[in-house]
Amino acid sequence: MKIFLDTADTDIIKKHFGSGLIDGITTNPSLIMKSGRDPEEVYQELKDLGIPDISMEVMGDSSNMIVEGRRLASKFGQCATIKVPCTYEGLIACRQLSRELIRVNVTLIFDVAQAILAAKAGATYVSPFVGRLDDNSITGLNLIKDIDDVFRVQAVHKTRILSASIRYVNSVSQSFAHGADIVTMPPVVFEKMYNHVLTDKGLEIFDEDFKKTQELINK
Repeated sequence: MKIFLDTADTDIIKKHFGSGLIDGITTNPSLIMKSGRDPEEVYQELKDLGIPDISMEVMGDSSNMIVEGRRLASKFGQCATIKVPCTYEGLIACRQLSRELIRVNVTLIFDVAQAILAAKAGATYVSPFVGRLDDNSITGLNLIKDIDDVFRVQAVHKTRILSASIRYVNSVSQSFAHGADIVTMPPVVFEKMYNHVLTDKGLEIFDEDFKKTQELINK
């Protein structure tokens, strides 16, 4: 099971990557815009931190995506994963880039058929958008399971399921239970994974009992 953070905030990434629990980073134009920084400055800082897998989104028609994907992969090396949309143009770009042994994340997946095409195009990752499906009255987690079922039956091993658009901690655990290999999430969701009110309450009780024990010992 791998956990990625979905953010371009390098301060937050630095804090959590230092825990040893984060395996990669996904970004998109909206997240980069929120950071107010040049995308490639962000990528370079993440590379310098030692992030091994950074999704870098490319835009335009297939030719533009291929050229830009090659350039980013050349500039940033093994940490670069080129992120393309699951459109006809994006799939063409994915096919070419994957043939050149460049890692590709096909994003904006909302249907099993799209995941099948992405796998056929050689995608390293397919990114089903769980939260956005939920927003439209479709159970996003079911898509994770349906993709996993098809990949298992068809012995698809190269393409991994990367569960995206995560809103809740429960969606993280359920994504893994339904067959996701990776879950990418905002930092606030990651932080809630280890912050639990019952853990805090239990720790408070332990602390009080420890203090009482120390008082008895020191009498």
